[in-house]
Amino acid sequence: MTTPPLDPGNWEGLRSDLHRLLDRCVDQMRDANDHPWQAPPADLADRYAIGTGGDVVTRVMDQVLPYHGGNTHPKFWGWVQGSGLPSDFVAGIAAVAMNTNGGGRNHGINEMERAVIDWTRRKMGFGDGASGVLVAGTSQATVISLQAARVRACPGVRADGSNVGLTVYAVDGVHNATRKAVELLGLGHDQLRLIEMRNGAMDLQALQQAITADRVQGLTPLAIVGTAGSVDLGGYDDLNGLADLAAAERVWLHVDGAFGAWTRLADNPWHKLTDGIERADSIALDFHKWMYVGYDCGLALIADETAHRAAFAARPAYLKGATEGVAGGDPWFCDYGIDLSRGNRALKVWCALEMFGEEAFATAITRNCTQAAFMADQVQSHGMTLSAPVVSNICVFTAAPDLPADQQSTLNAKIATHLQLHNATVFSTTDVNGITCLRAAITNHRTRDHHIADAIADVAKTAQLLKGSLG
Repeated sequence: MTTPPLDPGNWEGLRSDLHRLLDRCVDQMRDANDHPWQAPPADLADRYAIGTGGDVVTRVMDQVLPYHGGNTHPKFWGWVQGSGLPSDFVAGIAAVAMNTNGGGRNHGINEMERAVIDWTRRKMGFGDGASGVLVAGTSQATVISLQAARVRACPGVRADGSNVGLTVYAVDGVHNATRKAVELLGLGHDQLRLIEMRNGAMDLQALQQAITADRVQGLTPLAIVGTAGSVDLGGYDDLNGLADLAAAERVWLHVDGAFGAWTRLADNPWHKLTDGIERADSIALDFHKWMYVGYDCGLALIADETAHRAAFAARPAYLKGATEGVAGGDPWFCDYGIDLSRGNRALKVWCALEMFGEEAFATAITRNCTQAAFMADQVQSHGMTLSAPVVSNICVFTAAPDLPADQQSTLNAKIATHLQLHNATVFSTTDVNGITCLRAAITNHRTRDHHIADAIADVAKTAQLLKGSLG
């Protein structure tokens, strides 16, 4: 029998190679402390050129695995990126063997996705009538959620595309996913009202004034976007206050909970940060951030299944369902989002929860919050200054508060780069009150207090080392 052209000529040889690769991958995850980010070599693009050929498994081990993004390392706190889990090996191997399309039809992934959505909606306090769909991440989940809001407000919009006069409200500094969503939905970002902040949260009085002013102008307030875990400082809007206002104004309440929604699993006082999230009409969140699973895996969670399905369901003849056989099964998740071709994202979440249990995630999330507070203490003990209070898992600070603002900005940026290149430590930067500051977002289950203590000591030493270069 002739070997199919895209099957290996020697399956046992492939099995042996894959065992070798798996051993290397497990070692790399187990020994994550020994594998920080490193700059890719200048000729890496040439090495990756298609048609180079050779032993692919060896090339992956030598030319691919070393040049990762760094977020598996315990001293990676740049941006908000999860650290990956051993359970991802199980999910990834099984997903490859199954090669399942989760868009619809009658197979096990549908039930697994339903189980993941059901677990999440209970953790977020949503009722039995809630719905959801797994997506690439919060950016896509925001589009899906606001589309559901738009169709509820304008039932004919799927036919005529009319968006005239719809407005959306969010705190100034809201994640860029919201701006992208209003642009993609045709509202235009001029219709996104950025509301000033008061005491670290959206100013409810200013929000009410903005909604009232828009109604006077004949506009239609569509949605309020609350933030649970701001990307810069880890702050939280008053979700109960937003829910009260949204109910009074008959406006959709969406919560950007990309990472911060997961404080629902944490101990107090962090658990209370998300009080009121159960009253939202929709939530966008990521499992690949503060639930630590591998990329990519986000969720659009919507309180009303009817509103969710109405925004997306469209079944042409070639996707007609059946009462039995492969074309059976319900739901088809293509009716709840924009993708028909969908990977098995649910398997990663299910494997993680089954392998480690919910309490392990609660412990890790709580620990990350206490570690951010510990980092704040270390910052101050070394004579550096916090740029904002630590609310949850994000710590932002400046290394040399005695310098003028422009020199602080220059120094902090140089420190971030120096530590990335020389100290296996990744901070990002953000701007607070006109100063570029060092920022740590701790969504890493491998981080321990000694990593934090060592890193902050290195920041202080590097600040002294680089001060002389400021001129």
